[in-house]
Amino acid sequence: MASDKALSFTRDLPVSEAAVAFARQRHAGQARGGDEAPYVVHPLEAASLLERAGYSDEVVAAAVLHDVLEDTETRQEELDERFGAEVANLVATLTDDPTISDDDEQRDEVRERVYRAGGSALAIYGADKVSKVRELRLLLTTGVDPEIAESKRRHYEKCLGMLEELTPGAPIAELLRFELEALREFPPVLQG
Repeated sequence: MASDKALSFTRDLPVSEAAVAFARQRHAGQARGGDEAPYVVHPLEAASLLERAGYSDEVVAAAVLHDVLEDTETRQEELDERFGAEVANLVATLTDDPTISDDDEQRDEVRERVYRAGGSALAIYGADKVSKVRELRLLLTTGVDPEIAESKRRHYEKCLGMLEELTPGAPIAELLRFELEALREFPPVLQG
């Protein structure tokens, strides 16, 4: 059973603390790939990276919520009412367009949208990708389809290129670079 206690990184962030409770409820029953942990671990990891990098309560909250529009029945208007326009707009910027069926095209479209938005959207996007590369490392230990893994890795490399172009030297971009280098230089061992 999940604890209702606040996470340490949200202790002084009331909007983020409310977002955590909301995300836990909305992502309930969903599991993350690789380790089958509750899905909410992924957005919480991304949010924690941003809190530790000094981002505002609203940016951290948007990171916590960044997948609720595409992975749950939540509507943007609901986020706007509960968390404010800044949070709702950031989440919408990071949300996949369900009318695009091809995964690569969908990823490219979101990346372009984040590129145009800049600012906090870039930071959340980068933190999301750091968490996703870490998840890819876990997936590789389970024997995930090599084509799927390579498609994801190429996507994360493109994301890194964009982040380094727009935010050279930013801590989140540097962390993403490290995660990708570590994945390449120290690949995980397939469990079996």
